[in-house]
Amino acid sequence: MIKVLIADDDESILWVLEKLLTGKGLEVIKAKDGTEAGKALADNPVSIAVLDINMPGKDGLKLLTEAKKTGSDASFIIMTAESSMKNTLEAMKLGAFDYITKPFDLNEMEIVIERAIENLKLKEKVSALKERLRESLSQETAFIGKSKAVEDVFKKAGKIAAKDVTVLILGESGTGKELLSRLIHMNSPRAEGPFVAVNSAAVPRDLMESELFGFEKGAFTGAVEGKKGKFELAEGGTLFLDEVGDMSPDLQARLLRAIQEREFYRVGGHEPIKVDGRIIAATNQDLEKAVAEKRFREDLLFRLNGITLTLPPLRDRKGDVAILSLFFLDRFRAEFGAGSRSFSPAAVEALETYQWPGNVRELENVVRRSVLMSQGVTITPQDLNLPQGRHKKESLEDIISARLKPFIDKTDHHSRQELYAFIMPFMERPLIKLVLEKTRGNQVQAADMLGINRNTLRKKIRELNINVGKLKE
Repeated sequence: MIKVLIADDDESILWVLEKLLTGKGLEVIKAKDGTEAGKALADNPVSIAVLDINMPGKDGLKLLTEAKKTGSDASFIIMTAESSMKNTLEAMKLGAFDYITKPFDLNEMEIVIERAIENLKLKEKVSALKERLRESLSQETAFIGKSKAVEDVFKKAGKIAAKDVTVLILGESGTGKELLSRLIHMNSPRAEGPFVAVNSAAVPRDLMESELFGFEKGAFTGAVEGKKGKFELAEGGTLFLDEVGDMSPDLQARLLRAIQEREFYRVGGHEPIKVDGRIIAATNQDLEKAVAEKRFREDLLFRLNGITLTLPPLRDRKGDVAILSLFFLDRFRAEFGAGSRSFSPAAVEALETYQWPGNVRELENVVRRSVLMSQGVTITPQDLNLPQGRHKKESLEDIISARLKPFIDKTDHHSRQELYAFIMPFMERPLIKLVLEKTRGNQVQAADMLGINRNTLRKKIRELNINVGKLKE
């Protein structure tokens, strides 16, 4: 609710303006002198201030000057009984929104207030657009790269962004789940509306209900005034529920009803509040396992996963690590004025062999720190200061999987039913060739190493067209 401060030492003016403003659905704070008005401005997020120019304590121009120095973004309307050009110029020069002379017509004041409200909404819209522009330039960070897994997610997100369906994003912490949800929002018909994020794991369980649904004045001790919840704030836009798997069973039930019925009750409220917002949920948990263990409602899971997107961990995007590292390096060189910094070859190798349990978020933090802390122009492995024990060599299975995965991904399951028979010779041939090379073509020793009999080895040599003569050289 928009808060308006009215300050005047004339009780009748306060009474008339309070009636006018509360009738327009505005919250009014009254002050009888400049000292009260100054305290009210300091203690409350006031959007509009209507100040008399002559008051005991501090006059309206003094209050305006002090408020502007503290960075107040409120719209100030100055009232005076003296129609003085000097006062008018001084008030406008100090940053007043408008100036009105007493005695004023209520219609005149109403018009000025409505203009101030429109100006407030316009500023909020411009601020939101600037924020979205800033996000659009920076939020694609997590999706920079050439890996097929990222490309697939990006394509799916592009297809469903314009569709007003609920989306469930799966992925480990730091993979960019909130970034992806913001990109979906910014490319949806709701882009002009708010994007409201709430992390279920970061808010204490006993406060989560009021965080989501808001509360009425007097709903509990300390609720001195009502407050909108995240659902209400996301009206017309997108509500992002991060780490939804951490919600308590009771809250899951309330969330399910809010999604199904498109309405909810504030804590302590008796009137239903209609809501029109898109839901995007995210989690790093296995929700199907949570359902099986009775920790998550199956009906809520059905409601949330209208479309499911899975973000790959950075360790499965090894080819993107160097690209992302250079992207972050460019950003932080510009931010910190370190234009000559570069990675040494050893640093690049360290970045690429590290397992990145914190994913893209961890990589960003490591590069930021290394740009700040490196002593020379070349960033070394020591400057990266990566935790020890996470530079493990890839296992044989990892290497084979990494080679096979691109081929499998490109294979249509309708077009090749004999995939096993097609792949296995490519696995067996190099294995048998390498063992025969080691035994210098001795098939008895090779069969023994392989754990197969000599007749089976001879059959494989014929089938795989291996030239044993060459291997003896």
